[in-house]
Amino acid sequence: MSDNTPPSPDVETALLAPARAPKGARKDTMDLIAKVAGGRLVRDLVFLPPNSAIDRRLRVPIGETSDGDIATIEAEVDGHMPSRRIGSKVLPHKVRLRDETGFLTITYFRGHEDMLNRMWPVGQTRLISGKITIYEGMRQMLHPDYVVDPEKAEAPPPVEPVYPLTQGLVGRTLQRTILAGLDSVPEAPEWLESSTVKAHDWPDFRTALEHIHRPTSPDDVAPESAFRTRLAYDELFARQCALRLRRQHRRKDPGRSVVGDEKLTNKILDSLPFAPTGAQQRSVREIYADMAQPAPMLRLLQGDVGSGKTLVAALAMARAAEAGLQSALMAPTDILARQHGATLAPLLEAAGIKMAVLTGRDKGKERKVILERMASGDLHVVIGTHALFQDEVVFHDLGLIVIDEQHRFGVSDRARMVSKGFAPHVLVMSATPIPRTLALSIHGDMDLSVLDEKPPGRMPIKTATMPSSRMSEVIHGIAEASKRGERSYWVCPLIEESESVDLAAVEDRYLELKTFFGKGVEIVHGRMPPTEREAAMERFRTGESFLMVATTVIEVGVNVPEATIIVIEHAERFGLAQLHQLRGRVGRGDKQGSCVLLWKPPLGETAKERLDAIRRNDDGFAIAEIDFRLRGAGDMLGTQQSGLPPFRLVSPEAHGDLLGSADKEARLAVERDPELTSERGRAIRTVLRLFGYDDAAELGRSG
Repeated sequence: MSDNTPPSPDVETALLAPARAPKGARKDTMDLIAKVAGGRLVRDLVFLPPNSAIDRRLRVPIGETSDGDIATIEAEVDGHMPSRRIGSKVLPHKVRLRDETGFLTITYFRGHEDMLNRMWPVGQTRLISGKITIYEGMRQMLHPDYVVDPEKAEAPPPVEPVYPLTQGLVGRTLQRTILAGLDSVPEAPEWLESSTVKAHDWPDFRTALEHIHRPTSPDDVAPESAFRTRLAYDELFARQCALRLRRQHRRKDPGRSVVGDEKLTNKILDSLPFAPTGAQQRSVREIYADMAQPAPMLRLLQGDVGSGKTLVAALAMARAAEAGLQSALMAPTDILARQHGATLAPLLEAAGIKMAVLTGRDKGKERKVILERMASGDLHVVIGTHALFQDEVVFHDLGLIVIDEQHRFGVSDRARMVSKGFAPHVLVMSATPIPRTLALSIHGDMDLSVLDEKPPGRMPIKTATMPSSRMSEVIHGIAEASKRGERSYWVCPLIEESESVDLAAVEDRYLELKTFFGKGVEIVHGRMPPTEREAAMERFRTGESFLMVATTVIEVGVNVPEATIIVIEHAERFGLAQLHQLRGRVGRGDKQGSCVLLWKPPLGETAKERLDAIRRNDDGFAIAEIDFRLRGAGDMLGTQQSGLPPFRLVSPEAHGDLLGSADKEARLAVERDPELTSERGRAIRTVLRLFGYDDAAELGRSG
């Protein structure tokens, strides 16, 4: 096979062909199926895993069935009790079956009398399958799932997969459509190492698909089964190959080398009251080395709360300014953009670097002036939100893009910013520590820098866990702190009281605390108009108010050095990473910070272990490792890196621990055959296309 021959056209052609609805199906059947399967291709249908399976293998006499059983019974039709009306009530049509152990009533609330008499001829035997219920002491089955004539060698499927459905779509129709598509799929070339398949005793790809849609046991469709696990590994392997290929290709993209004379960066360093940490110095060296390359940088800077990401970003921007280039910092919210502006201003001013903040809030003349200064090159640094994507926002020469809280932006957002300059370097920042191995896997298309040290002088935050019954003590503690000029946060998980979930609502708690304290209490939540929210934040920042009752909107970007206490209500309902992020809102000045985790009894063992972990640890990376151990890779994998297709066959809870080995296998495969020209390389191109990574399959071909 030559390199230009499409790899494995048979399996690709079959899986990427349009699916067809069964004969006689409704006109809108494929619309309904596409809604459930996420597409109209055969691939979309056969990659739709069943939720569960019904076991119809249990063939029992009538007398041995119990309420709730799914049973398959062979019995003789004893007689009919036709549907009839009594006043306004219509009684159902009933068919009585018998065997040597007892009687069973088949009940139809819908059904044509003639059709039912033909289906159930008295004196003949029928094989039926459905759910047994007990009604007025008698066994009955409502509308059986299957009714067949055993003399015609017919039988219900021994094990029937159950798929997700939508209104108007019948399960049997979906199943027939999936099986028709599956029957068109030939064997696939093997893209995994034979040692991987042997080590796990996995079937091949085609056999795995066959078993999840034609199971011989309900266990076959379980996420933990060898069949589903094999397919999940294929999906993870394809994803990691795509990331590795994108990364490899990006390093060959034309860009420009950015080097500086260190005049501006030295001015920033000279202005600091302390020396940068070793981790900051290492990260800056890694970033400078990337920027000096002729290919565009794409680096992830991971750092705990308070680890000094802002200084690293400022030094990268100064390096760009030394080369005569502009920088843009993208933040997900107006509050965060302005917060970055306030933090960066003194650092950049020390070096004479001109900066402005541009968000959707800026209008009229002020906005026009900023846009003109950007276009002329008078501004070196612009900090903004999604407002920076707009067509009228033009840079003179954009050389560096810094993206904060990158999970809040999609890959398409990144691409729109990149298009505003000539191959600008990209630095992505995240304040959510995750274990290094997982970070390398999830962000496999990026290089990684980690800030794993805290700047000197930061006091660890005192953390206490308390039952909610001690809330009055906490309120009095806030009152005492306010007399010392300190400020406090009170975080609630919901905006309004929910009948189904007994959680403190932020609005109710605000009213209670306002009643207790009188003036000086603010409320902030995501459903408030941005102007109201920012006004409340501003009053808290300036000291006009001392207590902010809020939802998790304060999780990132709020920097009030006078805030020393944070109370987190129903702390047992929050994730460890989120608790750690919230805790990082206090203790940002020279005073001791305190965090109170209020929990509502009873507290389960895992919740207790998680709260103890937060109480004992102040290191975000250590907390991430504990979170990883307690929750597994699943939850972290479930928070998908934007810009990748959603998982189809991977269940993050069941398959999260496969990610590390799938990434390792993908890395080795791409290193050995970067252009995917070998027999296995062509098979890898196939799996990339099957899982929707067509761009990566082409990258392999183009080298």
